[in-house]
Amino acid sequence: MSQNSPKIYDAVILGASGFTGKYVVREALKFLNAPNSPLKSLALAGRSPARLAEALKWAAGGDSPPNIPLLTADTTDPNSLSRIAAQAKIILNCVGPFRLYGQPVVSACVDAGCDYLDISGEPEFMERMEALYHEEAVEKGALVVSACGFDSVPAEIGLLFHSRQWAGPAAPNRVEACLSLESDKKVVLNFGTYESAVLGVANADKLVELRRSRPKRARPTIPGPTHAKGSLIEHQKQLGLWALKLPSADSVVVRRTLATLTENPHGLPGANETANDLKKREAFWSSVKPAHFGVKLGSKSLFGLFPYIMLGIFIGLLCRVALGRWLLLKFPSFFSLGGFKKEGPSKEEVESATFKMWFVGHGFSDASLASKGNKKPDTEVITRVAGPEVGYLATPIILIQCALVVLSNRGSLPRGGVFTPGIVFGPTDLQERLQENGISFDFISKNSISA
Repeated sequence: MSQNSPKIYDAVILGASGFTGKYVVREALKFLNAPNSPLKSLALAGRSPARLAEALKWAAGGDSPPNIPLLTADTTDPNSLSRIAAQAKIILNCVGPFRLYGQPVVSACVDAGCDYLDISGEPEFMERMEALYHEEAVEKGALVVSACGFDSVPAEIGLLFHSRQWAGPAAPNRVEACLSLESDKKVVLNFGTYESAVLGVANADKLVELRRSRPKRARPTIPGPTHAKGSLIEHQKQLGLWALKLPSADSVVVRRTLATLTENPHGLPGANETANDLKKREAFWSSVKPAHFGVKLGSKSLFGLFPYIMLGIFIGLLCRVALGRWLLLKFPSFFSLGGFKKEGPSKEEVESATFKMWFVGHGFSDASLASKGNKKPDTEVITRVAGPEVGYLATPIILIQCALVVLSNRGSLPRGGVFTPGIVFGPTDLQERLQENGISFDFISKNSISA
């Protein structure tokens, strides 16, 4: 099938029978052939048609499953990936860890001119795909966007929402996102996230090497001081939370978005954008004000942070040697004090969990104040993004809404290239779509603070 042949499927979900994949299928079925939905044809892909059939049956709930094609594809078989990329407008990749299995899928999509979204939260994978495939993706017209799940859309779209609350001459200097995971039961997180973290720390030197080998990116001009490191743990009284500083993929993705925006102050032109699209895009980006950005994990009690501190210590000590990595990946529940389990959370644990991501911004009531000596910020703005459980509910909602934006508005998006979600989806209606599907964006407060 040539690159210009008509595509058979609007979307193909790859890895549809995995822990997260089956939840993505469940979310996609809500929009398949629904009124005003651009999703008219869907296929599921994976190594085992029998497991795909089981996942489809599970996703359909009590209903008899719809007649959806089940395609055999394996990340170790490039020909199988080329076949599905040739047939799809967009592939939604749920097969991680992406550092191990993601590159062949990106390669097949770029070669076929097929759009690609994934739920990776792995900085080295994302930056390596940009280094290897960006230019070819531009040429072939393939839009490649990683981190279209809980990592990193709430942080990206949440920060863009937050920055637009600094109206007029006001400007932020620093925004800290504080993530609070809440549940009536025990919070149990996605094992894939744990596995990616272990492999990421184990290969941290490769990320450093990759960045050194690439040209320096532009940095945005941010009024006021560059931020001091601050303490590892602090009490954020205004939120009623204890906060632990995190090495987060969200921070890396946000920095890449702000770098792209600095290089393209009006955002990225759409492949076939209308005059109205152009006007909307330029107006959106002119309202966004960059800021230094960091992520913290919040807990109502200091003791609640203890499991995460211990996990960080274990990963730091053990993941540099093969035996240590084996132990970490073999016994995740032991090292995370029950926070991560190989079999994932139960249905009840998923349904009872929620998240709140608080954005606490410090900046200036008038940006010109920042240039007058080393003046401290005098204004605080707080916003919040909130929604359901992060790994199996929020991530599928986000991924499917990103896909629907691509299918609905392809002409107003870049023709091709490897990008972050913020720079691609910022000016679209993604925030409104998320709000309609259970992820809220709220302005909380704006106050003067003593300088």
